[in-house]
Amino acid sequence: MPKENSNILKELKNMSFIDEMKNKAKSDIKTVVLPEANDVRVLEAASTVLKEGFANIVLIGDKEEILNLASKNSYNLDKAQIIDPKNSGDYEEYVQNLYELRKEKGMTIDKAKELLLDSVYFGMMMVKSGKADGLVSGAAHSTADTLRPALQILKTAPGTKLVSAFFVMCVPNCEYGENGTFVFADSGLNANPTADELSEIAISSSKSFENLVGKKSEVAMLSYSTYGSAKSELVDKVIEATRLVKEKAPDIHVDGELQLDAAIVPEIAKSKAPGSKVAGKANTLIFPDLNTGNISYKLVQRLAKAEAYGPLCQGIAKPVNDLSRGCSAQDIVGVVAITCVQAQIN
Repeated sequence: MPKENSNILKELKNMSFIDEMKNKAKSDIKTVVLPEANDVRVLEAASTVLKEGFANIVLIGDKEEILNLASKNSYNLDKAQIIDPKNSGDYEEYVQNLYELRKEKGMTIDKAKELLLDSVYFGMMMVKSGKADGLVSGAAHSTADTLRPALQILKTAPGTKLVSAFFVMCVPNCEYGENGTFVFADSGLNANPTADELSEIAISSSKSFENLVGKKSEVAMLSYSTYGSAKSELVDKVIEATRLVKEKAPDIHVDGELQLDAAIVPEIAKSKAPGSKVAGKANTLIFPDLNTGNISYKLVQRLAKAEAYGPLCQGIAKPVNDLSRGCSAQDIVGVVAITCVQAQIN
């Protein structure tokens, strides 16, 4: 093999998950709204994204304030589109559209005018109208404040029964999963899903893993029990959810109930779950409730020094992603790249 080709292959092998997302994003540039433009982390992220050239960025807020804050921190926003809702030529149209969308739920014109001065609501209407492809928020807003307008304006994707949240976890020097890459779900939204809801989370997560990572998902329905080693209502829920996934989506590689070690460690899978086609190689981990999902992602992030991207949303008609309020600018950059790839697939 020529030396040049060998070096290219080596570079590709060493490319991080987010580097791959950025490269994919560059193949079909999308426009992402960042409605929290008064947050210095968001402006730093916007400057980085524009410099790297993998997305167009829309910032929502007072243009003078945004540019002053950017200037103080030496962030270049020359290529960003900055929109102040109250001065936007689209404001009145968006007011009318929001009223029409929600009038049966009690929306009035005056309420729509008030809501569309909110940067998240205005950004969602940009996505709804096709003037942007996705939105990333949460650095300064709660999950509810990000998802409420998303569900009111964009609604759920066709064929989706449940909106859920997942994290892409990239664990360094890890032999498990897909070279250390996993999807953890639901780690950010649904507190105590029923067996049916858990099955929907698993189906959506399988698609998300394959769409983003580009490899076949191996879905483990996690529990403190493996193949009946313990008995309780908690275990029964996971067993039933596994059955429902197999019934609803027979093409998905799924197994459960599995303990975490049986799900990802081949040697333990052989003894605890012999014959399983998933055990020992799972890359998509479905947690039985939000307690376990949220605690687990934070443990892996902090103790294993993993990169954690999310909470990413699945089941909304257009790409909308939440951020942890403790996120860094680089976290935001990563989520913008993922949002672009989701928009390409959407």
